[in-house]
Amino acid sequence: MWKTIYIAHTEEQAQKIKQMLTENGFLVQLKSAGGKHNKAYEICLPVSEAEDAYEVLCENKFQY
Repeated sequence: MWKTIYIAHTEEQAQKIKQMLTENGFLVQLKSAGGKHNKAYEICLPVSEAEDAYEVLCENKFQY
């Protein structure tokens, strides 16, 4: 089961976050969300990794 830990507002931001989390050993999926005019991207991880990944994301929030 997957859990969304963050919603990025651009594809570029989503890819940067995915890369950072992947480099830290997490399994990451991106899901497109939003409508035609308001694209967003869900950053999803397995439930078992979500809490740890969110902590890493918060620690590195100004790098993406």
